[in-house]
Amino acid sequence: MARAKRRKSLRATKVHDRRSHDLPRNAEVAAVEVDDPLALEPGEKIVTLRSIRNDPLARLHSHHQIDEAQYQGGRAFQHDWERAQRGPQAVDPTREYVDGVQTREPITEGQRQAVLRLNRIERELGADGSALVHDVLVQGMSMEQIGQRRGLSSQRWKDYFARRFQECLDRLDLIYGFASKPGGGRRI
Repeated sequence: MARAKRRKSLRATKVHDRRSHDLPRNAEVAAVEVDDPLALEPGEKIVTLRSIRNDPLARLHSHHQIDEAQYQGGRAFQHDWERAQRGPQAVDPTREYVDGVQTREPITEGQRQAVLRLNRIERELGADGSALVHDVLVQGMSMEQIGQRRGLSSQRWKDYFARRFQECLDRLDLIYGFASKPGGGRRI
């Protein structure tokens, strides 16, 4: 009789746990449920570990301090920032070498659209909001580091920067279309 109950409880779990149990000493991870890429049926999920060590946005999301729309808005901003950048590029050995001069590739339509969205975001967030979003989402700084950088290290200023960043994320999720009304997220 007890054996039948044990089998039934093992069959009830459909989410496969594929988390690693031998993590590095300084790892900071959070469990997250994602779609199974090897699933036989659509909608099957697996539990994986996401590194949150150098990702402030993922840390806030995994600790339920921001909602899904704010997280997606932040990721969309990061994607646009990466697309718009035209910084140092690796040498392409397949291209013909001509006196060491590299010609710049033309700007793509995707890059142009990303720059237009970033310009709109900068106008809507203002100079302070844009700098705060850039510091957190591009440079990966914490609220404490932002306060130290600006010479404002009290707890009151950290709380102010956290609230202001929350407002900026609310604006980003509206701009990118992940939310339909402002202020729907949780407070940091």
